[in-house]
Amino acid sequence: MIKKVGSEEYIDAMLSAMRAGTEKVCAFYEHRIGLICSDPKLMLMPWDDHLVHRGDGVFESIKFLNGKMYQLDPHIRRMKRSARSIYLEPPCSWAELSDIILEVAAGSGVESGMVRVLLGRGGGGFGIDPSECPVPSLYIVIYKYEPKPESWYEKGLTAFKTSIPAKQPYLATIKSIDYLPNVLMKREATEKGFNIPFCFDNLNFLAEGATENVCIVNSEGTLHVPQFTNALAGTTLTRATQLIADEVEIDYRAISEDDILLAKEVIVCGTSIDAVGVVRYNKKPIHDVRPGPVCKRMRELLQADLAKNGTPIK
Repeated sequence: MIKKVGSEEYIDAMLSAMRAGTEKVCAFYEHRIGLICSDPKLMLMPWDDHLVHRGDGVFESIKFLNGKMYQLDPHIRRMKRSARSIYLEPPCSWAELSDIILEVAAGSGVESGMVRVLLGRGGGGFGIDPSECPVPSLYIVIYKYEPKPESWYEKGLTAFKTSIPAKQPYLATIKSIDYLPNVLMKREATEKGFNIPFCFDNLNFLAEGATENVCIVNSEGTLHVPQFTNALAGTTLTRATQLIADEVEIDYRAISEDDILLAKEVIVCGTSIDAVGVVRYNKKPIHDVRPGPVCKRMRELLQADLAKNGTPIK
């Protein structure tokens, strides 16, 4: 028999319940409440928020190191594009959102960390109609940044062709809360013993990884980047190509599995990892089975760019 209780007893039970991952949370904020808190046991979302039970929302992940947040404006611009494509606006202005993110990061008390920004349809019912939700929801959490060791970058990664197809173009270009295909890709990679899954579109051209963009360097030294039709345009890859454009030729084009296997370098880019080389694909070697010079240079440029141009957290 399940005991029925009042609010006080329920809150006591909730606070004492086991919860994994709380040691990684530094601070969080919910716009409905308007406060910064550091107790992860209170990091809760309303069950009737359509973000929770419908996946009706968008998100961004942002990194900050040594008191500087990297590419805050590009992340906000992409979130704005994603949100407006699903007819969603934040419960504050976009400029205020940037300020709130910086305030929550400052309130976390850590010099380096990751930011997760969640913008949802809001609470109001368990149906599917957005009109149930009069006020959009906004959640921001700061959690620990756990950088990979240099040996991880020096060794390189293994990748494979996942059985999960690329998302439809309309959905692939929205950074929505619905990451179920990405989750299944990552699960398959772990199950098969690979670091990174690569998904492909219906023409069998490379799209993206589970949470990373992919590019290659061909035998002539040209950097080939997939066109962002079945993939999300990553802020890290976009910035990396801008930074290295004066040093290598860049070509946006379709990439096949043969192109991957014949490449001198295969590179994955993401917010938390910057750039890292893939040295084996489908268990077959890529070039000399070592991360290449373009990958290393991209990472150097990204790190220097953060130090020089990152937004200070005051």
